[in-house]
Amino acid sequence: MAFLEEIERRRTFGIISHPDAGKTTLTEKLLLFGGAIQEAGAVKSNKVKKGATSDFMEIERQRGISVATSVLAFIYKDKKINILDTPGHKDFAEDTFRTLTAVDSVIVVIDVAKGVEEQTEKLVEVCRMRNTPMIVFINKLDREGKDAFDLLDEVEQKLGLKVTPLSFPIGMGYDFKGIYNIYDKKLNIFSGENKQTVSEGVEFTDISTPELDQIIGEDAAANLREEMELVDEVYPKFNQKEYLEGNLQPVFFGSALNNFGVKELLDCFIEIAPPPQPKMADTRLVDAKEDKLTGFVFKIHANMDPNHRNRLAFVKIVSGTFKRNIPYLHVRLNKKLKFSSPNAFFAEKKEIIEESFPGDIVGLPDTGNFKIGDTLTEGEVLQFKGVPSFSPEHFRYVNNADPLKAKQLYKGLDQLMDEGVAQLFTLDMNGRKVIGTVGALQYEVIQYRLEHEYGAKCTYENLNVHKACWVDPEDERSEEFKEFKRVKQRYLAKDKQGKLVFLADSAFSIQMTQDKYPTVKLHFTSEF
Repeated sequence: MAFLEEIERRRTFGIISHPDAGKTTLTEKLLLFGGAIQEAGAVKSNKVKKGATSDFMEIERQRGISVATSVLAFIYKDKKINILDTPGHKDFAEDTFRTLTAVDSVIVVIDVAKGVEEQTEKLVEVCRMRNTPMIVFINKLDREGKDAFDLLDEVEQKLGLKVTPLSFPIGMGYDFKGIYNIYDKKLNIFSGENKQTVSEGVEFTDISTPELDQIIGEDAAANLREEMELVDEVYPKFNQKEYLEGNLQPVFFGSALNNFGVKELLDCFIEIAPPPQPKMADTRLVDAKEDKLTGFVFKIHANMDPNHRNRLAFVKIVSGTFKRNIPYLHVRLNKKLKFSSPNAFFAEKKEIIEESFPGDIVGLPDTGNFKIGDTLTEGEVLQFKGVPSFSPEHFRYVNNADPLKAKQLYKGLDQLMDEGVAQLFTLDMNGRKVIGTVGALQYEVIQYRLEHEYGAKCTYENLNVHKACWVDPEDERSEEFKEFKRVKQRYLAKDKQGKLVFLADSAFSIQMTQDKYPTVKLHFTSEF
């Protein structure tokens, strides 16, 4: 019975947003409420190096953006909460898409002044495709921003969601008085002082009483009553079943920086969010409550500690119990591996654990056995679906800038590509290496990490490629496929897994190729 209780206790979710909407700040405040940190920004106790807890790569500290997904876990009200904080910057979208395969629900953060931004739309679309339950958190209410109803309309129209507010702001910006928590019928009064600690709400079941006027002033009280009537008329009542099916999205308002509205979000979240869910594999649906272990690698992080060239494979446990020092089957390699020091996370602090349950994220020290998408089981041969590589949008030749360090360069490229930071293609014609990325900022990150973590220097050269298409011929021995390979040989390359890839220079050339060689299929993702 204890096993089923452990599953029920778990909540694994991702936080997504456009850059600068306050996602990392929100993550940090959730940790503060979970008692996992004593003070916001308290990563390193020396105050000089204050940065957000979840940003632990040097380049993230310098730029103030999250580059890699970090995993954080804490206990709150006897629930074990696993947060995956994802990069918002679009150049790292691929990392975020993969992370979304490992979560059971999502919190979408929106900036009150900017409203719904482009990157949020893309990420929400990925969640909608999978019917992932979403909660929307509208952040930065202590600043001047759009009207609450306008924002709710924008969320509905731009993101295609059906929303229902579970808390509502009283005023905004300079007039921001607090938040009325519709879900719990509580009033939270805002005072800008308590940024680092936690404030309590006042029970308030009936907003028609004159007492409200004394607390927030007559104008604000009259406004709130009007707005609550509107909310009642316009928005559907909250229904947990609809939320879990991905058809209704609750909305909370707050200011993460000022610690405001975060507790309401967290309290409601642990009540309504789903425990670990079943996941589709290539042969069957795997239920979280099954006894036998299954799990998949959704991320690999090289050099968690630059002093010890180590890699960690992040595994999401789908079913069963993961135990230390027990051999499990690595399905792709068809060999048994056992792990003596599996890690659980709290940002950059790791601790060795004896066992983990469905919904948990375990870090396995890796010497190069794992690739993204690999499956671990107790012997059953299955592969989880939906952890693909996407076609990159930027392509550059990579050149070695220091001939004495060729070995370090290739080792570095090899390991960084395993992380899924970018993709490496080797041209069939001359063996030159091409790096493909989702965003141009990735090249800087790769250059920086090669130099600082592997002691290798590289330069780039532009290459005119529009898209990488994975080649899937109906018959490899056919004359048509041989002709395709002969005519297109200048544009053919192999990816890291040895699959054939066609580097097309324009959308027109993809169209022409498909018309001319109908039996040679071209795919934009590597999982087809």
